[in-house]
Amino acid sequence: MKTDLNNPILRALRGERVESVPIWFMRQAGRHLPEYMEIRATAHDFIDFCFSPDKAAEVTLQPVRRYDMDAAILFADILLIPIGLGRQVEFVKGVGPTLDPIDAAGIDALTVSGAADRVSQVYETVAKVRAELDPSKALIGFCGGPWTVATYMLEGKGTPNKEQAKRFAYEQPEAMAALMHALVESSADYLIAQAGAGADVLKIFESWAEGLSPDLFDRLVLRPTADIITKVRAAGITVPIMGFPRGAGLNAIRYAHETGITAIAAGTDVPLGDFRATIPDGMAVQGNLDPLALRTGGRPLLRAVDQVLRDGADGPHIFNLGHGVTPDVQIDDVHAVINRIRNFDYSELRG
Repeated sequence: MKTDLNNPILRALRGERVESVPIWFMRQAGRHLPEYMEIRATAHDFIDFCFSPDKAAEVTLQPVRRYDMDAAILFADILLIPIGLGRQVEFVKGVGPTLDPIDAAGIDALTVSGAADRVSQVYETVAKVRAELDPSKALIGFCGGPWTVATYMLEGKGTPNKEQAKRFAYEQPEAMAALMHALVESSADYLIAQAGAGADVLKIFESWAEGLSPDLFDRLVLRPTADIITKVRAAGITVPIMGFPRGAGLNAIRYAHETGITAIAAGTDVPLGDFRATIPDGMAVQGNLDPLALRTGGRPLLRAVDQVLRDGADGPHIFNLGHGVTPDVQIDDVHAVINRIRNFDYSELRG
């Protein structure tokens, strides 16, 4: 069945101020849920988990069933595209994702053509979820931002400051441009296929946008994101596209105006009220509860929720975290956030 266009997230993405702020959480499917852990235990490894449509679809649906979120987000990973490009990716317990660091010769050898087709299990997951998801709920598909994915490919793992990747961009600009092109082309195809399989919304997670000079931000984030969106739109895909340039600072202003995104997600560090004044009129803002407040719970959590609602009240707002749900989050605290939002007296904000 087709998604109900009156879904509150879709309404917010159209620029409407919804009576009760819609909710979903980044990483809402995951290790804080016992039902997730049961399914995870049946997978050989994390990549196998992501590429098992029945299992991935089930864990995508779990938080919507438990919490009545307004959207499900596809269970996958931003590092599936490097696999499609012909690179080896492993997820090592206690370490995280590991890859063989790529060099200029490796970039030249990337198998860009058909890269998105080689991760087609993901589209099966999307179709399964959309078939089972209530029409009142939206389904969000996603990809990693090209720069964020490139940092893992160049450094071989997550690192604190991405220095090697930045140095590569400075010292080998042509090779870096070729890597970004490969990621733009494959990521756009990936999003197009997800929308074709039933995703109602797409999101680009540029998780490592922090600490880039304006020039590097332009080359590595702004233009590649705009190129992805241009290609997606040229394919006839009209669904909303959210962007998350996490930690981008003032660079996020240009990102909001120049990439073609429909809505922008804000990290914990962004004052929503001030930020809204810098972005296009009517653009929805998503965010930005501190994940630590969610982990803390109790009165501090409820105060933080109230503050986010007040800060986001001057325009279309989708409630979310400034980053993702962590494994130690308590289920009761997620319920407390949702109850607070559903029962909030919005008349005090909109008088």
